[in-house]
Amino acid sequence: MLQRITALIMAPLTLGHIAVMIYAVQDGLSASEILGRTQGSNMWLLFYGTFVVAVSIHAAIGVRVIVSETFKFVGFTLDAFAWFVCVAMLFMGGRAVLAVTLL
Repeated sequence: MLQRITALIMAPLTLGHIAVMIYAVQDGLSASEILGRTQGSNMWLLFYGTFVVAVSIHAAIGVRVIVSETFKFVGFTLDAFAWFVCVAMLFMGGRAVLAVTLL
């Protein structure tokens, strides 16, 4: 159920991200111009922060299923691996969001 909920959250955020990328490319914005628009913006922090949290949870659940079926992991080992994936993605994605919005 949680994976489906995160998919519902990710769908409009993905469309929004694609729309922003198309806008940036068509306007010919440079990386520094894009950063100038995103830095200090609470809106982009919330948008991409929500995206990172949803993706991290969604992916960890999916990877858990794949690892379970492929390697036959069960119990604590499987749960620990899924948590590791989730926390790693939260850490890396969170760093990226903070670098783009708060610097």
